[in-house]
Amino acid sequence: MKTVQNYKNHIRWYPPHHFVFYPVMLVLMGLSALHAWYSHGNERYIWIAIGIGFGCLTWVAFMLRQHYALTLQNRLVLLELRCRYFATTGNRFEPIEEQLTDSQLFALRFAPDNELPLLAERAVKENLAGTDIKKAISNWKPDHRRV
Repeated sequence: MKTVQNYKNHIRWYPPHHFVFYPVMLVLMGLSALHAWYSHGNERYIWIAIGIGFGCLTWVAFMLRQHYALTLQNRLVLLELRCRYFATTGNRFEPIEEQLTDSQLFALRFAPDNELPLLAERAVKENLAGTDIKKAISNWKPDHRRV
């Protein structure tokens, strides 16, 4: 059985990236810096260029992985919120959605159906931050399928 998800443990790690790719890239950048430090002449500049190349590759990999996955996830979360809000209240979510930031909207996804309408209205009235919305949830609705 999966661990119960809550505010303190809702961050998701992707082991191949977080615990393999990024550490390997950091080691390679460190080795490049070490070789550049002890090299002389043109060889030093080659090692500096290699280190910068590893840094750029790491940055691009991070940005692409995050950008594509999160863009799609954000669209799906918003559609799910609209559907859940309509199913629980019979009203469209768009008027409320327009008054909330992305952070507030994405925090609402963890609210169960019975808390969603009141918490959404409270978020608008009190301008709650995303973290405050998450902390205000009584019965956390886990999201084990997110990126």
